[in-house]
Amino acid sequence: MAELAVNVGETSTKRVRLQGHVQGVGFRPFVYRLATRHGIVGHVQNQLGEVEVVAQGSAEALERFIDGLVADAPPLASPSVLAIDSVSKLDHDSFRIIDSLADTDAQIFVPPDYFMCDECKAELQNSSDRRYAYPFINCTQCGPRYTLIEALPYDRENTSMAGFPLCPECEAEYLDPADRRFHAEPVACAKCGPQLHFEEPGCETVTASNAALARAVEAIRDGSVVAVKGIGGYHLVCDALNDEAVATLRERKRRPDKPLAVMFPVAGTDGLEIARSYVSFTYEEAALASGPIRPIVLARRRASCGLAGNVAPGLDEIGVFLPYSPLHQLLLDALGGPVVATSGNISGEPVLTDNGEAARRLRPVADAFLQHNRPIVRPADDPVYRRIAGTMRPLRIGRGCAPRELELPYSQREPLLAVGGHMKGTVALSWDNRVVVSPHIGEMDSPRSLDVFEQVASDLQDLYGVRANRIVCDAHPGYTTHKWAQGLGLPVDTVWHHEAHASAVAAELDQPNNWLMFTWDGVGLGSDGTLWGGEAFLGRPGCWVRRASLRTFRLPGGDKAGREPWRSAAALHWECGLEWAALPDTDGIARAAWDSGLNCPVTSAAGRLFDAAAAIICEFPNASFEAQGPMMLESVCRSAADGMELPLREGDDEIFRTDWQPLLGMLADHSIERVRRAELFHASIARAIVAQAKALSAQHDIAQIGLCGGVFQNRVLADQTVALLEDAGFRVHLPLALPCNDAALSYGQAAEIAARESQQ
Repeated sequence: MAELAVNVGETSTKRVRLQGHVQGVGFRPFVYRLATRHGIVGHVQNQLGEVEVVAQGSAEALERFIDGLVADAPPLASPSVLAIDSVSKLDHDSFRIIDSLADTDAQIFVPPDYFMCDECKAELQNSSDRRYAYPFINCTQCGPRYTLIEALPYDRENTSMAGFPLCPECEAEYLDPADRRFHAEPVACAKCGPQLHFEEPGCETVTASNAALARAVEAIRDGSVVAVKGIGGYHLVCDALNDEAVATLRERKRRPDKPLAVMFPVAGTDGLEIARSYVSFTYEEAALASGPIRPIVLARRRASCGLAGNVAPGLDEIGVFLPYSPLHQLLLDALGGPVVATSGNISGEPVLTDNGEAARRLRPVADAFLQHNRPIVRPADDPVYRRIAGTMRPLRIGRGCAPRELELPYSQREPLLAVGGHMKGTVALSWDNRVVVSPHIGEMDSPRSLDVFEQVASDLQDLYGVRANRIVCDAHPGYTTHKWAQGLGLPVDTVWHHEAHASAVAAELDQPNNWLMFTWDGVGLGSDGTLWGGEAFLGRPGCWVRRASLRTFRLPGGDKAGREPWRSAAALHWECGLEWAALPDTDGIARAAWDSGLNCPVTSAAGRLFDAAAAIICEFPNASFEAQGPMMLESVCRSAADGMELPLREGDDEIFRTDWQPLLGMLADHSIERVRRAELFHASIARAIVAQAKALSAQHDIAQIGLCGGVFQNRVLADQTVALLEDAGFRVHLPLALPCNDAALSYGQAAEIAARESQQ
């Protein structure tokens, strides 16, 4: 920040322009109070993403005031000073907050949804407060933002709260610059704001908020599944201690095995006292679970965990989170115990947001609905975090942490829209050196997913006032996003799947010099027409060169192998001229297809190798959700093993390939305890990565190593790989802001295109 010369007694006038997270976070009333404290006259104004402050006072007071704009900013704000100019003297006799300006070209920030602050929580639980037990209490420091904003500037008339006229009491708070609800756009109370109602087939609708909440609590206690409309969409809620209720939810949702998140009542100093009866937290896990994002955090279940046994079958972790909205707080306080709170959607699709659509599409799943009449403009599912390689990292971004804004080390020539891949969809809007990544959308194989994808793509451009001139997509011609991009009528750039993975990490961490980037996942189309997924690239965004991989094999059934791990296990054996005794393909159709090469694409995918190991060790032929087998295999492990040294050979194409064949005998050796085989498998794969890194470092100058792709969500593999690489003298990085899975592809695509342009 530019320094101000101090000349006590001299009056001067300064204009300060600030950018960053300064909208929707109570920044203007903070500026008002700060100015009043320092005897400053002038005004503050929102200018479509920036805040302009014009301040007049003594030089000494001005210096303290301007310093305080950043140093004393509200918790949710993160301002930075863009410029300080001297301007003409004002004729103001006070400090004012003036109306937002909507026609400037500035740095827009769209705030995410924030969890309930302590002050609102205290009012919520104070029986003498007029907002006692009001499920939509909020202020400038908390409440929904992204999911109710319809347009910028962020003013009430541009939100889904426009249909709720303020009562006199709320209006007085809204207009009082000294009040913490000054221009808190979602502000409301029981007199003027949104209301709950409870719907149950065959029963009269309960329209009084308190009665509706009480009826929902009663239904959950009775073992019912209740669809609860929250901030960014619906949850399907049932008693997490009731095996029968959880089984009913699973059966109706057709989700037999996929783990379900559990929400716990707030208790104790950090809110996690009740949760600790069921799971154990590391310091990092507890800090994040009780922090401002309130994400789902994967934590290790206790041996004596009293949750329903079918909450996370076959796994040693539970997805745990705390109430983040006043509605959830009231619900959990009344219940006094944990509930399953899983996304209210059809599996794989975006979370549902509309009352009518939810009632129609969730009717086969939910016994009843706890609804409210505040429209949700766009969905935001719950974020998910896991501790990997000693750091909390996202597996899914959403409510509370998205839209996620990142910078690029280079600028875009023109605005572009990057549309990601096919799984774990996100959209990224990129212009100049800014990239905004949307919350999680879902799998792109349903009409609703495409509808939400198109809405989010349009919304990002509208909200930020940036119109994309071209589209970037995955090179795979079969992806829905690829087809959509090609049909839009704009110029289209394509990026290879694994180069997008690599560029996402490199751009986020922005380290100098070249990378060795391991991109390990399920499958993605490679430049040679085969399905890659166990690759290592040298270089940097814009100039990646593939230098290592895994031995390839033919994958019988193609995409079917992702849900039928036995196919990968069988293929590994057939590739080596062996037979697998546990083969479930009794009719021989898969083998005949493999022999003839029918629908048997060639792959180097590490994800399919993990599928095979799970099928053999865990005797797990079929999966009901993505990566179920590898997750079970990881859960079996108890400690690190030494691992096997796998052969590594450099081919004529200058690509090093690791041969997995020596693993087969060990994987199927029932004389070795199952736990030991799982540990040996993970350790051997980690050693194989280190061997590739050492071989390449002998030939090339490697500044740092990156690990990305969904396989590195496996904590056992990632932890061991990082430890071994660091022991070998390498600097190792995993992504921090975005998941290492396909959710980062949109950002990586934008980064890759920007890098190519910067090198032209």
